[in-house]
Formats: sequence, structure tokens, C-alpha cells
Amino acid sequence: MRGILDLPDVLADLRGQARARADRLLDVRVARATIELPTEMEPWVQRTFGSLDEVRTQQVVKVTNRATLEAALIAPLRARRPIDGPAVASHLADEIASTHDDPFCHPLAGTPADTFGRVHGRGVTSGANVALADAHHAVLVFAEHDPLAFDAAFAAEVLASGRAWADRSRATDPESCNYLLVWNCLWRAGGSIVHGHAQAFLGAGPHYARLERFRRDATAYAATSGSGLVEDLVALHRDVGLAIDGADGVTVLAHVTPAKEREVLVVGTAGMDEREPAFAAALGDTLVAYRDHLGVRAFNLALWRSPLGGPDDHPPIVRIVDRGDPFQRASDIGAMELYGTPIVGSDPYTVVRDLSIG
Repeated sequence: MRGILDLPDVLADLRGQARARADRLLDVRVARATIELPTEMEPWVQRTFGSLDEVRTQQVVKVTNRATLEAALIAPLRARRPIDGPAVASHLADEIASTHDDPFCHPLAGTPADTFGRVHGRGVTSGANVALADAHHAVLVFAEHDPLAFDAAFAAEVLASGRAWADRSRATDPESCNYLLVWNCLWRAGGSIVHGHAQAFLGAGPHYARLERFRRDATAYAATSGSGLVEDLVALHRDVGLAIDGADGVTVLAHVTPAKEREVLVVGTAGMDEREPAFAAALGDTLVAYRDHLGVRAFNLALWRSPLGGPDDHPPIVRIVDRGDPFQRASDIGAMELYGTPIVGSDPYTVVRDLSIG
């Protein structure tokens, strides 16, 4: 089966427009290193990694998106490295149940309201965040306490409720048009409350920084290449076998330059609204597969879309990343992720196979 170490050969086999597109977008290098193992380490290495040779001679795929400078050091062997510290004897379902009856279980009494009131969706109730991070900042509280107790249809409710809140907020403050929807699932992903919830932000000025950077990169890419950055990214992933095509042009990508483990992107088409059934369904199917097929329990999700009321300079994109075992002591984010290049142990080709959607 194809893996990330095969990516240079996959790119070399591309021809015509596909090859030109890949050359515009990707810089791919394989770093090879050899280490010497003390004889005393060999039994432990064999038990831990399953192979002495794989440890003695290692390969890391360094992938950089030339247009956005998103990059990853993909080192599959790191997925098998040991994590120091005692195992935490805790059961996730029990931990979630132990937090029942928190403030979000009673959102009308446990969360402030926006000045315009609340948005009530099917299974979602909005409240103002008690510790605001922008002029408009909501919590979208789920009726289900368990943040993993969602089905595919629930994605549509989250998208619709978040957008309804943003539209009502913007009616009170027309200059605030930059909308961002995020979902931090469980404490490992930064969720301060276990109860299922998402957050929505609306602000003025430049868009939220990562999204503004992407918009500027897309503008520069179009000026130099004459092509759309999002469209070319989708086509590139399709060319190298990392795309799953869905209905009405919505595509799920196992990101070739993942921000961290098992990053996937759900990408719409030009002019598409994130609430359209095809987009919401693709997101729902992806989330369920992420939980049930990949075994992900803690994740970050963000909706990237153009400013409200302005031109659609790119289609809606949802980015989702796995944050690892909720009970693992070591953080998945270190200095390399903050200040260097993310180090990733998961193979995008394994991710696209394991999703099993479409």
C-alpha cells in the first residue's frame, strides 16, 4: 500500500498540468539518517518499535506548501515512540459522566445571554461567553452532555446555529463581519468544560490571523499562477491519492501538510454556503468516521469562510485535527509546533484509507 515515503515517486509520475500544479505548490524532500544502537538497547528497541533496522536507518518526509508555507515533518516511526510517565487508569465515559450537571447542562441559567437574546437550534443553544475573546464571542451549548455523542446530522445543526448567531450579532454591529466557528472537543483539545459545546467569534478589521494569512496567500497565488489556491490544493490532493470526492463537489482531504496528527480538510466549492446540505453532510460523515474509524476522541475543528456580506474569496473549509489520547500526560504541542515545523507521526495515506467515507 502507498505511504507518505512514496510521495516523491508519486509526484515524479505526474504529467502535464498535474505535474506543473505540484511543482507550484509542493516542496518534498526525504531526510535520511543512520544511528548506532548500543547492544544493551537492542531488546528494548525491538519490543518498542518492532524492528532494529527501521530504527538504525530512518526516513522523514519534509513537505512544504510553497504558497502558504504550511509544512510538516512526517516521521511515521514517531507514532510508535514511548511516552514517559505512568498510565492513567481512567475510563473516558466515566470521566465525562462525572462532570454531569455542570453549568452547560442548564444553559439558560448557566450562561449569559447576548443583548439580542439567544439562538435556539435543534440540540444547540447559544450563550455569550462569560470571558470574551472578541467583541462578539458565543458558546454554542449542545443538548447532549457527552461531547462525543453526536451523529452525522448534528454537524448541520452546529453550522446553522453558529451562522444564525453570527448574523444576529452582525445586525447589531455591521462592521464586525469576520466569522469563525471552532469546536474544541475535550480538555486535551483545550476545552475548559467537558460538556459538548462549540464557540463562535465575530470581529472587525483583518480576519482572524491564520485565516487572514491564508486569504492573502490565496490572493498572491492567483496573481502569480492565474489559478485558485483552494481549487489547486484540492486537485493536488486528488492527483496524489489523498482526496475523497463527495456530493456536489465537496471534497475531503487527508492534508499533505498537516498541522498535527491526522488533519483532514472538508472543502466546498466556489460560492457554496457552509450550511448547504452537501457540505454539512460531508462534515458530519467525516466527524463520525474520525471518531468511529480513526478512534479520535479529542479534536479541534475550525470553519474557515470569507467575511460575511463580502465577496466569497474562497469556498468554505473545515479543518479538523486529532489532539491525541485525552489521558496522555505529554502534550502533543511543543516548541517545534509553536516556533518551527510541526512534527507528525500519522501518515496521510493511512488517514485517507481509514476514514472510509464516500
